[in-house]
Amino acid sequence: MTGDSLPRSGRLMGVDFGTVRIGLAITDPSQSLASPLEIYTRRNERLDGEYFRQLAGREQVAGFVVGLPVHLCGGDSQISIAAQAFGTWLRGLTGCPLTWHDERYTSSIAEEVFREVKRTKLQKKRLLDKLAAQVLLTHYLESDRNQPPKLHSM
Repeated sequence: MTGDSLPRSGRLMGVDFGTVRIGLAITDPSQSLASPLEIYTRRNERLDGEYFRQLAGREQVAGFVVGLPVHLCGGDSQISIAAQAFGTWLRGLTGCPLTWHDERYTSSIAEEVFREVKRTKLQKKRLLDKLAAQVLLTHYLESDRNQPPKLHSM
């Protein structure tokens, strides 16, 4: 399994995959800035499909960057295997190119940012996933995008 080559212009959407909530971030059309977008709470495959098809159209998504939560050693985890399956489903559903990007530490970075923010614990939890998606997408934009993602077989 390999990721697609994403276009260098057009809006990219960062996806912080979760089994319950999915954090989403989006770039501007020039792909110079990533911004948190929203948090989607998963319901079922049909409703999730409707949501992501409409979202891709509404936001004019040119490609997806799905976070790959691998172990610190770089090996697959159960959640990384689920994220790969979700990405494959999302690509088939929307027809948009998609790649995976290592998301190790994105949640930690997002939590560190929130330590300084004066919000309730519940408010922080609700915002954490989309901030993690923004961190993921920013890391992708700053990475050597010519390197193929390192994926293990599912």
